[in-house]
This record gives sequence, C-alpha cells and structure tokens, in this order.
Amino acid sequence: MTTSPDCPAQVITRPAPLLSRPLLLRFVSLIGASVSFFLLLSVVPAYAAEAGDGSAAGLATGSLMLSTVLGELVTPRIVARHGYRVTLMAGLFLLGAPAVVLTVSGSMAWIVAVCLVRGLGFALTIVAGGALTASLIPAQRRGEGLAVVGVVSGVPSLIALPLGLWLVGQAGYGTVAVIGGVAALAAIASVLGLPDRAARAEKPKVSEDPKEPEESIGVVRGLRTGALLRPVVVFAATATAAGILVTFLPLAVPSASAAVVTVALFVQPAASTVSRWLAGRYGDRHGSARLVLPGLLLSAAGVLVIAATGSVAAVIAGTALFGAGFGIAQNATLTLMYARVSASSYGTVSALWNLAYDGGMGVGAAGFGVLAGLTGYPWAFAVTAVLMLGALAPALRDLRHTSY
Repeated sequence: MTTSPDCPAQVITRPAPLLSRPLLLRFVSLIGASVSFFLLLSVVPAYAAEAGDGSAAGLATGSLMLSTVLGELVTPRIVARHGYRVTLMAGLFLLGAPAVVLTVSGSMAWIVAVCLVRGLGFALTIVAGGALTASLIPAQRRGEGLAVVGVVSGVPSLIALPLGLWLVGQAGYGTVAVIGGVAALAAIASVLGLPDRAARAEKPKVSEDPKEPEESIGVVRGLRTGALLRPVVVFAATATAAGILVTFLPLAVPSASAAVVTVALFVQPAASTVSRWLAGRYGDRHGSARLVLPGLLLSAAGVLVIAATGSVAAVIAGTALFGAGFGIAQNATLTLMYARVSASSYGTVSALWNLAYDGGMGVGAAGFGVLAGLTGYPWAFAVTAVLMLGALAPALRDLRHTSY
C-alpha cells in the first residue's frame, strides 16, 4: 500500500502477489499427484486386460473411481481432525506406494485392491490439497489463482496420459508402475514446508447470503445449502459431457477419421485451459457468478454441434466450443463456492466440487452408453445437450440470488 504523488492523501492498494513461496511449493505435490495418477490411468486397465479380459479393464477403472468418490466424501472430516499436511502426505503415500508393487501379482483381486487404495489416496490429495491451495491464494485474485493451478495440474495430465502407454511398450508395465509410484512418493517431502491450517479454525454462522461468512460445514450439510448446491449441479451437468466425450468420441466418429479424434481430444482440454484462465481473470474483476450460465450454455452448444459426427469441422468446432464452456464452468463454479464459505469449509467445497466432477463423468459415460445403444451416437449427443439444459434452472436461480 502506498500514496499517489499527485494526491498524497489518496491510498493506492497494490494487488496481492499471486505466486507466493508456499503456493509454488504446493505445486510440487500437485504435479507429483497428477503425474502418478494420469501416468497409470490407462496403463492399469491395460495390465488388467492382459491378465484377464475386457471386463477386467473396466473393473480396474471402476474400482479406482468408486474408491475416489467414497474417499472424497470422508476427506473433509479427516482434514478437520488431522489438518492439511498429514492428510495430503497420507494421500500421496496411498497413491504412490501401491503403484510400486502393482506388478507383484497379475491376479484380478490384487489389481482391484491396488486400485481401491490408490483411489482413496487420490481423493485425499485432491480434496485436502485443493482446500490448502485455495487458502494460499489471495481472495481478491482467487479466480486467476485457481486458473493457474488448473494449468499446473492439467499440463502434467495431458503429457502423462498418453506417455504411460507409450512407456509400457518401451520399458514394460513394472517400470512404468514404479515411475508412477515414485512421482507421488517423492512429492511427500515438499508437503513438510507447507502451512497446516486446520479446517476447523473458524466457526461463524451459516447463511444463504454468500456475502456472510459461514461456519464449518460437512459434505451432507453442504448439499443442503443452496448457495453451494446450485453451482455443484451446474458443474456436474457439464462434467457428464466431459466423461462422454473422453469415452465415446473415438467410437462415435467414423474410423476413417481417427486422426480427427486425436485432434479433437487435444483441442478440448486446450480450450478448457485457456478459457479457465480467462474466466479467472474476468471473475476477479467483475464477479464469477455471471459466468456460470454462459459456461453451461457454451458446453451444451458444443455437445449439440458434435452430434454431426460425420463432419470433421463439426467435431473439431464442437469440442473446442465445449472445451471453452467447460473451462469457464470449472473456474466460475469453484471460485464462487470458495467465496461463499469460510476457510474452515474449504475442504467441503473441494470435496463437493470433485464429487460433481468425478460423479458427473462416471454417470455421463454410463448413461450415454445405454442411450447410444437405443438411438445411435448423433441422436445421443443431441439428447445429451438438451438434458444438460436442465441445469438452467439452478443456474438462473443462483444468478438471481447473487448480488455481486
């Protein structure tokens, strides 16, 4: 803070620095967790398929995501009891250690057990780590800060996901599993230098008014609080489409256009990354609440365009449009939810948002498979776009309830 030379009495407030030393240190564990998770995300199902059959691959991924979702439900309580550092270190250990011993056995029971433990570890890292990260970002720059965090975690995932299967062909499953495990385990040391802000530090009163501070709340109570539930529902609607695209776009686009799918699946996260950052900068200056509705509409419009699966231009344009909307929805909903609670409830916000992400992707992929079997892919995409608009009601209601 300083004074203007032309008007000494005028106080000029400098923006708080965004990239503090603790936040930069937090990036180490963030990258370690992302590399460990995404490097093995496709590798473990492939390993399971070699040991069993196609259903074994699905069982491996299903057990991983089930454990992740269940872990997200209980992590806020663990954080409240043990703090951020212990929870984050435990998550990195549970994510990394089982990966190192993955190839000790090729039995399905062993693979599922490894996936269940790693899913719990991932849940601990994303919920506790997400809450801690939010506390390290200046409130007035939270939107931009969360966008930067999204880039830091997103780039390793973009690289690690295809790299995992390529490395298997070069060095084998055992080597890749060890690399994935060590990535998480090596990051544990960095957590020791992070602050340990207990999630139960503040307990002011709860209010539907987002301008009033809220007391520490759990996941169940958060789902009964409209100020948190409405953004969760909107984001979940966009996340369902994200799960559908990743799972079914390679199947929906004609095989002759395989290269189109590769480009489209790169364009979508790239557009999401850019729009997430732009949404963060805009939200910090003008408010994130007004971005939730455009994010939903752009996402639905993108899915509708993709329905023309026989057109290269439509597939690329649709994934770009969806990616832009999804990035906006990611940043706007998360920033808005953090702004509506006290720091003691950051763990709950992180859990709810990640539940919407993981649950939405899982439900979307499962439901779309059934729908596409009845209607075919083009109509299934069109119906999905219409169903996404069901989230217009909470989006519009939230906009009316928000005064900033």
